[in-house]
Amino acid sequence: MKKETYASVMDWYKAHRRTALLIIWGNRLITGLIYCLYPLLLVWLFLYRQQYLAKAVLVPGISFVLLSLFRKGVNRKRPYEFFGTPSLIPKKTQGKSFPSRHVFSIFVIAMSWLYLFPWEPAGVILLAAGLLLAALRVLAGVHYLSDVVAGALIGILAAAIGYQIL
Repeated sequence: MKKETYASVMDWYKAHRRTALLIIWGNRLITGLIYCLYPLLLVWLFLYRQQYLAKAVLVPGISFVLLSLFRKGVNRKRPYEFFGTPSLIPKKTQGKSFPSRHVFSIFVIAMSWLYLFPWEPAGVILLAAGLLLAALRVLAGVHYLSDVVAGALIGILAAAIGYQIL
């Protein structure tokens, strides 16, 4: 992507404020939903299936820490930094774009639901929400496509490997 393309997309959002608001609020809604559902999952496991609680804490938790350390080491600039044009979602974060931690989180949590409750639709719904969140993060200009793809793949792999190891 070129600077002119990125700037024209952000300018288009200024002219189409309703679309911009849909992207902003979609990002907030999905992010808030996943960060509410995960603690609810942990509470439910604590009350009814304690044998799975440690895995449900350790797999996403350890993966999140490792991903954060990797991301800090890579320290890729975000699109709004690289192109010098503000993103749709106001952000002050410098670097740490690759991979997307938001997308990683929703995918590792979705995979946790699928591991724990393969017969329930919640995991599949969360995977679909993860795809939508990934698209919204790119459209908003806070991540590159490669950031969200890597976040999703690492989230899936971390859960698949983590639940097999533990």
